[in-house]
Amino acid sequence: MDKTEAVLTTAASLVSGDRAKTHGPKYEIHKNIADIWNGYLSDKLVQCGLTPKDVAIMMALVKIARTKTGTHNDDDYVDGAAYLAIACEVYELHNEKP
Repeated sequence: MDKTEAVLTTAASLVSGDRAKTHGPKYEIHKNIADIWNGYLSDKLVQCGLTPKDVAIMMALVKIARTKTGTHNDDDYVDGAAYLAIACEVYELHNEKP
């Protein structure tokens, strides 16, 4: 198995395995985060209307940002791939607007 396949296989097993059991359904957890972030941002007089898809993409961006500092960490790549897959799933399953 090459590195690309290993990262994607690990990401797939995380989002449908232990993390799914620990954190709950992907859409619901990302909707909850979107609601919390929207509440926080509205307090700052910013109206964004973040969606669960936005949350997953922004979490992938956090993982991408982490690759710019510190030492190499496979987890950043695995989680980044997983968050992008989650973004695709919640968009398709819940018909979010792009």
